[in-house]
Amino acid sequence: MAKVIEGLYYSESHEYVRVEDEFGYIGITDYAQHALGNVVYVDMPEVDDEVEAGEEFGAVESVKAASDLISPVSGTVVEVNDKLADAPELLNADAFANWIIKVELTDKTELDNLMSAEDYEAHCKE
Repeated sequence: MAKVIEGLYYSESHEYVRVEDEFGYIGITDYAQHALGNVVYVDMPEVDDEVEAGEEFGAVESVKAASDLISPVSGTVVEVNDKLADAPELLNADAFANWIIKVELTDKTELDNLMSAEDYEAHCKE
């Protein structure tokens, strides 16, 4: 079973959000990195780009597949994880420690539409 961390918010498309004050750290879940296999490239937005909940903000490519990244929340990108440009395999090593983008959240009520760790575990078993 893939690792799931309590206290994060999860989307059906296997992204997570870790919320700290008005910021959200968005990445892919352990389940997603297992499904993708060896990650070879991460396509990320630029700082100051706007992301919308439910909309694509980038992609992750592995040796066997490419997968769009769907933002679980809306906000403005304030930071991208530059380490992933040179070492995309960090997502395989620890998907939760290696977030992809940090956004300033525009509407925290959107978090209510996401799953808890418990709900996400059930979703992954379906």
